[in-house]
Amino acid sequence: MKTMRPRKTILCVEDNEQVLSVRKFLLETRGYRVVGMESAAAALEFLQEALPGSVDLLMADLVMPGMDGNELIRRAKQLMPGLPALLVSGTVTQFDRAAAADAFLPKGACAPAEVLDRIRILVARKRGPKKQVQSVGIAEAQELAVAS
Repeated sequence: MKTMRPRKTILCVEDNEQVLSVRKFLLETRGYRVVGMESAAAALEFLQEALPGSVDLLMADLVMPGMDGNELIRRAKQLMPGLPALLVSGTVTQFDRAAAADAFLPKGACAPAEVLDRIRILVARKRGPKKQVQSVGIAEAQELAVAS
């Protein structure tokens, strides 16, 4: 039996149950451990109880009832400062509100391969040296995918 690397854990927050289950399936079939939450409040509660470093990426929907994804990410980074965060939205015009996130993806506008590339890069950045990178472009993602 070959040794497997520990699976990366993604906290996926999406108030639409159907979208959450599709996203969870996509990520789990690529070897990620996914913790699905349907509200920002539940996600923050989970992060408060989680061991430091046990979550490798926070992936949150921007528009959610109660607390939006940007506010969730801002609060999550107070709890876990090194936690990479990916904000997903169906409204591209709200990109300017994604100040707290490390990257932004318009929902439905990206192919699953691009979503997975972006996630892989953010998870790798968590354990690597800190770089001042605002967002990863498609060309950079493809270069990194070829390099790895």
